[in-house]
Amino acid sequence: MPLDFEFTDEQNMFRETIREFGQNEIEPLIEEYEKKEDFPKELFPKLGEMGFLGIVFPEEYGGVGLDKVTDCVFAEEMGRISAGIAMCINAHVGLACFPVYKFGSEEQKQKYLVPGIAGEKIGALGLTEPGAGSDARSISTQAVKKDGKYILNGTKTWITNGTMCDFAIVAAYTDRSRKGVGISLFIVEKGFPGFKVSGKVHKLGHKAADTSELVFENCEVPEENLLVGEGGFQHAMATLLGARITHAAKSVGLAQAAFEYALEYSKEREAFGKPISKFQAISFKLADMAVKVETARLMVYKAAWLYSNDRKCLKEASMAKLYAAEVVQWVATEAVQVLGGYGYGVEYPVERYYRDAKLASLTEGTSEIQRIVISRELGI
Repeated sequence: MPLDFEFTDEQNMFRETIREFGQNEIEPLIEEYEKKEDFPKELFPKLGEMGFLGIVFPEEYGGVGLDKVTDCVFAEEMGRISAGIAMCINAHVGLACFPVYKFGSEEQKQKYLVPGIAGEKIGALGLTEPGAGSDARSISTQAVKKDGKYILNGTKTWITNGTMCDFAIVAAYTDRSRKGVGISLFIVEKGFPGFKVSGKVHKLGHKAADTSELVFENCEVPEENLLVGEGGFQHAMATLLGARITHAAKSVGLAQAAFEYALEYSKEREAFGKPISKFQAISFKLADMAVKVETARLMVYKAAWLYSNDRKCLKEASMAKLYAAEVVQWVATEAVQVLGGYGYGVEYPVERYYRDAKLASLTEGTSEIQRIVISRELGI
């Protein structure tokens, strides 16, 4: 089978549609919501209407029925426009709607997935805790079955969409004697008794991303809202596999935005009588930026292709996520350097790119965790 590095006509048209939507519907909102440290919720119904929330889901649930490659085209374009806004969309689709589709009952799909794809309900994933980040098996949240309900107690933190979500996929121990294995997943609605949001998390970057802490105090969860029984940890990891590829695509988009801005600035800014792009110190810097962005992009779409074709891709997904995270941080730093003092000013977007880039190595599994996964996949 020959190698093909071309996107299909459909994917190219899809990219143009996404880019136009981003420029018209998202770009005018960025500065306002960065300052407010909030997400423009009105985007979700618009995204749903355009089919952007249902790219990988079947048509029977309101989706478009396309593949992970096309999903990454969307994630890359969103990352190019606003990393913070892209993060909320990715979390809703990849971390909340996907596990409902993959593991949920038909009743759960109709109740949460269908309105999720339409943008009528917003979802989140509750996995990380104050004392359990990378070591997700050490979560302390617990659910005890009593009188036909589960009583949920615990705290989740760094939850994207936490403040505005209508439902959250929450990981909790139902059998604490079996570390990791005894974890179950629940669909917890915002209105359930004992479910409350405990303040917004203020961040260095991704300021337009809604991030908060969720607290469950004797939260009553109906039995039918059990998504996955014991063994749910592996299902959570399966969810993160696809999400890491999408996150890597978002990082590529952000890196592309930083590179493009630095490139155009270098052609217009003059020093010593000529554009600074004509100085080798700058032109070589831009060349290296272009190489790294393109390399990261190729790794992302290889992982996405493997995923779409049901091939084993744990190593490739972690490689793409790791490398894209390293690249976006380096490229954003170099973009600031190209702009010099202006790169440090808030009136130029590279300052935002620089702040947003750091999160790539921390979320969806840190760079250290990706190296552990890759090492294991190499047999060492």
